[in-house]
Amino acid sequence: MALMAFSSTICKFNIHIIKHKIGPFFHDVKLSDQNLGDKNSTKQIKRRELILRSGKLATIGSIVSVLNLSGEKPDYLGVQKNQLSLALCPATNNCISTSENVADIMHYAPPWSYNPEDRKDRVSKQEAIEELLDVIETTIPPENFIPRIVERTEDYIRVEYESPILGLVDDVEFWFRPDRDSVVEYRSASRFGDFTSHCFRINFITML
Repeated sequence: MALMAFSSTICKFNIHIIKHKIGPFFHDVKLSDQNLGDKNSTKQIKRRELILRSGKLATIGSIVSVLNLSGEKPDYLGVQKNQLSLALCPATNNCISTSENVADIMHYAPPWSYNPEDRKDRVSKQEAIEELLDVIETTIPPENFIPRIVERTEDYIRVEYESPILGLVDDVEFWFRPDRDSVVEYRSASRFGDFTSHCFRINFITML
């Protein structure tokens, strides 16, 4: 059901939502649910205007393709060998990690427990991993990035979240620490730009 709802969302996206992210290039491109569904408005758009708008959208697609906004997977992802933790964040503000210093308010995020004190039915690590995988595979975060599980071991999961419009990719990691009971560390980072609220995404996932 979640995937069906997501498909509907993709078909009905409003370009003006990302207007402020991309800049003035989207000026005068105002395709939206209302405009697409309003036959009277469509009839008023001249053929030349439709061609010009289609040309703008095609140009945007070409730019995205040339720029390769999906980026490459960073080599340093995964559990670090020199110190048992996930990778730290770069100096940019498009990343959060439980491995950061608590004093780093821009990048630090607290670990979460899959057996908190108020949970009555305690679960094993394997059960918690299956619960997390189910949430990732069956729900779409509010930012509408499409999740794809690309790595999985007995205690580590990496997910690539890709934006449906520009193909931007975020790398999200979860590590179920074998040396700490019920503790999950995580890291969420954008490969390009800053289009995601990483804390909001993690909160959304862990609260389901």
